[in-house]
Formats: sequence, C-alpha cells, structure tokens
Amino acid sequence: MGTTQLESVPEPKYWHLKTVLSEALDSEFSVGEILPNERDLAARFGVARATLRQALEQLELEGRLQRRRGVGTTVAPPRVGVAVGTEQHAWPSAADDVWQAVDCAVAVPPAAVAAALETGADEPVYTVRRSRVSHGQPVAAELLYIPASSVPELSAIDAPSGPARARAVLRELQRLELEGRESAVELGSARADDAKELDRLPGAPVLVVTTRFLAEGRTAALSAATYRADTCRLTFGDSGGVEIHEDPERRAS
Repeated sequence: MGTTQLESVPEPKYWHLKTVLSEALDSEFSVGEILPNERDLAARFGVARATLRQALEQLELEGRLQRRRGVGTTVAPPRVGVAVGTEQHAWPSAADDVWQAVDCAVAVPPAAVAAALETGADEPVYTVRRSRVSHGQPVAAELLYIPASSVPELSAIDAPSGPARARAVLRELQRLELEGRESAVELGSARADDAKELDRLPGAPVLVVTTRFLAEGRTAALSAATYRADTCRLTFGDSGGVEIHEDPERRAS
C-alpha cells in the first residue's frame, strides 16, 4: 500500500490514519510481527510522527497492537473472551470460580471503597488479592474488600498469611446469605501493581469491573477487578445478559 494523502480528509488525520493502518495490519502483517519504526511508518503514510503516535496509541487501546519494552510494536493476537457471570447468588470462590487467591492484608481501603462499605474512614478491612489466567496469560487482577463485620468469626489461627489467609476470609464470607450483586464496567489505566501482575506498562488501558455483593441489606464485600483492555473482551451472560463478540471479519493476520 502506497503513501496515503490525508490533507483533504475532514476527520482528524490520526483517526483516518488509524483506519488505514488497521487495513494494513489485516493485509500485510501477521500476529506477533514487529512493525517498522515510527520514522519509516510516518514517511510511508506522509504524516508527522506525532500524528502517527496518536494512531498507534488508538490501535493499542483497541487491542490491535501491543507495545513491549525492548521489543517494539507488534501485531496483537485476537482478544480473549473472558466470561463475567451474572449469577446473583454466588460469592467469590464458589465452586466454579476461576480466580486464584494470591494474598490477603488488613488495611484501610480507599475513601470511595470505605464509603461503599459504610465503614469508618480509618477502619481497616480485609483486602484479598486474586488473579485470573486465561489461555496461559494473565488477564485480570482483583482486589476484594471485605469489612470485619462480614467475617465476624474469622480468627488469626484460621487465617495465618498469604493465600491461606485469603481463602479463609472467603470461606467465612460464604456464611452470609447473598442477596444479590451489582456490577459496573468502566475504562481505566493500569496502576503500577496491577500493571506488573498483568505484564503491562503502568498507564496501559484496562477495564475495571466493580461489583458490590449485597447481604443483610448492605454491601458485604466490594470487588474491583482490573482486566487487560488490549487483550480481553468481557462477556456477560447466564440470564438475559449481554454478550459482546469480536467482529468475525476483523482478523489480526
């Protein structure tokens, strides 16, 4: 494909360039292939490097490209479908739960979490960290906030440290009768700790799924699950949910 003239295009140059680059990815490149450097790409398409960077950043956000330190910009594989169930009567760590317990700490949560849990501003809560792997790659990291009032029978003997402590907290949580749960999804940027766990750079685009678990007329636990936006598409199903599938005609190779 030759140089594309963009001067007469009414939409932003980087947006039109993104479309042109996307077509080139489909026709000229394979999954995992490294793209030419920015100077060569900018010269090929007759644009400034700043415009090119905007287009590349948008394609990364959409999951078409992956930028890896020390490697360069490569063509990303198709997104991995990750099911986010809508079952209203299942606590975290239920029999079919795909998350793995990593650690548990007792700490004061962020102000927004404390407000949702209706705990005091300086009241520590159990913070369970969990991870999720799909097709051999990390796709999500979760922080699950549980106030002491939701696990009143938990003792230090039952929960010594690390993954064992996390599992003990989750087992105790299941003693409550779950009344339902509510979830919301929003776009965000990876924090340093999540980025490390997800093998991304800090600031990489992520999808944050926040879930409130309701019991005894209150929020008994709050989950903040961070999914890789560049490799995941979230599927909501089970009972009248919504499934968002990748366009079958859009291929990365």
